[in-house]
Amino acid sequence: MKISGFTFSKNAEKLNFPIAASIESVLPMVDEFVVALGDCDSDDKTREEILAIRSDKIRIIDTRWDRVSFPNNTVYAQQTDLAKAHCSGDWLIYIQNDEVIHQGDIKKIKEACNDYFDNRNVDGFIFEYVHFWGDYEHYHKAHNWYPYEIRIIRNDERIHSWRDAQSFRKFGEFDGKYEDYIKKYGTSKLNVLNIGAKIYHYGWVRPPKVMAEKARIGNPWLAMGSFGENKSEALPLSFDYGPMNRLHLFPGRHPQYMEQRINNYDWGDQLNFTGRKGMNRPLYKHEKLWYRLLSWLENNLLGDKRLGGFKNYKLVKSKCSGDLANTA
Repeated sequence: MKISGFTFSKNAEKLNFPIAASIESVLPMVDEFVVALGDCDSDDKTREEILAIRSDKIRIIDTRWDRVSFPNNTVYAQQTDLAKAHCSGDWLIYIQNDEVIHQGDIKKIKEACNDYFDNRNVDGFIFEYVHFWGDYEHYHKAHNWYPYEIRIIRNDERIHSWRDAQSFRKFGEFDGKYEDYIKKYGTSKLNVLNIGAKIYHYGWVRPPKVMAEKARIGNPWLAMGSFGENKSEALPLSFDYGPMNRLHLFPGRHPQYMEQRINNYDWGDQLNFTGRKGMNRPLYKHEKLWYRLLSWLENNLLGDKRLGGFKNYKLVKSKCSGDLANTA
């Protein structure tokens, strides 16, 4: 059995993505790691960060981002597919530049890949998400933040990245055009297992000025639609994370690969811990009354079970643990 890791990237160093930690968290589990590296800006040092890891498992594939042919952030899915096409493993571990896997989950991930290698009813595995916000001590348990997503898939030519590359689907026909990445007709959800591993998501942990810059170049759900139609002009120069003391405090330990970045955290004086929203900022989705009510019900009365919501996967039964459908 061979396992490949893969990701796509562009300007990760310039935009303060923890790309080195992300890749390093996957390397112990894989035989190779493929990076589809886009046409970065001249002042970006993403390539240097990747090469500084000094692993002969890493292979960089140079690509070009075409946002005209792949609008609405489907370029992320197209780039993901370019990396996937260069993978030779039986199982493929997908990781985005702001996602990190904890070293404590490595054993269970490798065991799951081995245990279900011959079970063709299993297309992949989902991971539970911990969404950090603003700093490394606060995270979301809100209804509108996805609790699980697919991050391991079989190396099946019918499986492709979908929409903005958050997830995967199986396609009957696929030509690699924009329309393919957004369609539901002729596609099917993957059969997956929840193996109890986590993804630590740091996409919203950046200095406020860097977060504002990341937002301007096209986050797929920046501010959850709060800034009106022309978001690029409406965004301020410094991102307002809102009242931090309304979020959950993280009780666990971060992946060891994040230690240096956490030690370099220095923007706490720019965050709001007073409990009041900024006067000139619309509400984020997680701040709106309806979502706050849903989140409270789910977290306090339903044992973290979500009320409705779209799931881009089908949970199947584990040969060891019985029905896992109640875990996600």
